[in-house]
Amino acid sequence: MKTSYYIGLDVHKDSIAVAFTKAGERKEPTYFGECGGSVLAAERCLRRLAAKLGVPFRDLKVCYEAGPSGFVLARRFLRLGLECVVMSPSRSERKPHEKIKTDRRDAILIAKTFRNGDLTVVRVPPALDEAVRDLCRARTDASDDLSRAKQRLNSFLLRNGFHYSGKARWTPSHLNYLRHLTLPDPVQNLVLEEYLQAIDAGYERVERLATRMKAVLADWEWEPVVRALMACKGFQEVAAMTLISELGDLRRFEHPRKLMAFLGLVPGEYSSGTKRRQNSITKCGNSHARWMLVECSQHYRKRRRSAPP
Repeated sequence: MKTSYYIGLDVHKDSIAVAFTKAGERKEPTYFGECGGSVLAAERCLRRLAAKLGVPFRDLKVCYEAGPSGFVLARRFLRLGLECVVMSPSRSERKPHEKIKTDRRDAILIAKTFRNGDLTVVRVPPALDEAVRDLCRARTDASDDLSRAKQRLNSFLLRNGFHYSGKARWTPSHLNYLRHLTLPDPVQNLVLEEYLQAIDAGYERVERLATRMKAVLADWEWEPVVRALMACKGFQEVAAMTLISELGDLRRFEHPRKLMAFLGLVPGEYSSGTKRRQNSITKCGNSHARWMLVECSQHYRKRRRSAPP
């Protein structure tokens, strides 16, 4: 009969700790050793482990925690025919008041959790979906940088006694006011010019990434879903693509409650006995998707303008 081995990997940038255990065993997993942090080093290490155990390489079942290394390792193992699972690190159980944490212990714990089935699986997105998500997040980062550049300029002018008295900022009239502003010191004029150049570059960067997002949408498999979401008030290409790139395949959620839990939009609760107390939303899900939903929902606070006669 074929024997299954569960492999736990504690993945870091420069090293990977490896532990293994046999299916049905009750004893602690065995620590195998460490290898380099590259994908090739991990593959060679698992091939050596399979040869030591006397099983085919494709019969190994591999698991590691989701982290900053991403899903490159999982995609490589899946292409090689291995069963690879990425687990959520925040859902793994740890002993209270445990004061010792090492890579060896973490690899053994991952292998044990994997064997017992006490893990929450993280979805490995397709490469194109992750690329679109990176593009959407880059556009969000560019928008954040632009907001910071504007705030720096506002603070600089306020410190020097200049305050714009118009109705709205960052309109063409406001930008024209800033470009014709003259400060008393030449050095301060240089600082003002640098801030204005940073803001102009920020606008160009945001527009460049938004244009690229719209070009990528035509070849993306979730383009019909994005178009359907754009039927909702407040959603255009950028907002809809950002949300769908974070959620991925919506069919993986068996019930709307699971989708709301993924977004962190379910109320917290602290009940005991006859007392029931519900708190604010948990905010323990995908923060980027939740932020986009909150931003777009602001459009529903305003009454729809009627069309002119």
